[in-house]
Amino acid sequence: MALVPEAISKLMASGFEVVVERGAGVAASLPDEAYREAGAVLADQAWDADAIVKVRKPTADETQRLRSGQLLIGFLEPLTDPSGIESLAQRGVQAFAMESIPRTTRAQSMDALSSQATVSGYKAVLLAAERLPRFFPMLMTAAGTVAPAKVLVLGAGVAGLQAIATARRLGAVVAGFDVRPVVKEQVESLGATFLELGVRGEETAGGYAGELSADEQRKQQEELTERIPDYDVVITTALIPGRPAPKLIPATAIARMRPGSVIVDLAAEAGGNAESTEPGEIVERNGVTLVGLTNLAATMPFHASQLYARNVSALLQHLSPNGELTLDWDDEITAGACVTREKAAVA
Repeated sequence: MALVPEAISKLMASGFEVVVERGAGVAASLPDEAYREAGAVLADQAWDADAIVKVRKPTADETQRLRSGQLLIGFLEPLTDPSGIESLAQRGVQAFAMESIPRTTRAQSMDALSSQATVSGYKAVLLAAERLPRFFPMLMTAAGTVAPAKVLVLGAGVAGLQAIATARRLGAVVAGFDVRPVVKEQVESLGATFLELGVRGEETAGGYAGELSADEQRKQQEELTERIPDYDVVITTALIPGRPAPKLIPATAIARMRPGSVIVDLAAEAGGNAESTEPGEIVERNGVTLVGLTNLAATMPFHASQLYARNVSALLQHLSPNGELTLDWDDEITAGACVTREKAAVA
């Protein structure tokens, strides 16, 4: 859900009026009554509102229901769905993409990519623990000692760091890798070991790892092929905005892993970091389970909605102080997140 009852109460206190479609929050354990108690108006449809807030981009039919000048906020996929953005532009919609929020200190409260990556990183470890035929923690039992599982997390952004922290809480021995040497300290601060592969990359202005050269990618794959068989679980999180996910794990590396090992590929939606990942599927290759499920945040809808609603509310209040739309195109957040504007009137 793009808004939860807690967020609605705060928006109404700031001068907003909120309409919620009946039943919209049920799947996220957010019943209509909770919205009514928060002060929202329940309706069969809410497309006449001045601003529409969503999670995913609108369908073609939904786009046709939007009108010129209407505000739209959601994950709109501006880098991968140009035709959808063009349709919004033709309708004259003022559209703001949550994935285009600048990754700056001022915009942290609106950073939905980070909030949803937190959910995905946490859930990735739970999926791995469920499918691994071993304990995560070391256990001292009357039948002897059980060694802890070994987990490798590739990519130390928000999702990767959350995965590291969660795997550590479950008692695994954890290592993390990222081509950005600047994150080594963050990995180690969580109690994990930083895996040295001899591959270094630059960090982009948005905080992402820069794309490696072909030679650097080859060296990275070769090093990972040698190291990955030492681990019971590998969680991959490497993404480049608007580009296919970099292939970190070749099929040859998967073939060398122990039977029962698990790979959870958080980059599956962009094609996957593992060569054998099937986006949207859980498959087995040579006894290794590859989890390529997409949109993991939706599998934890209550807290994913709660976090996302805080991001959306912050953006709404930024664009509409006191409930009145005030778009300052000289502001880096407003200009950076906007992907279509209302058509200018011709004199």
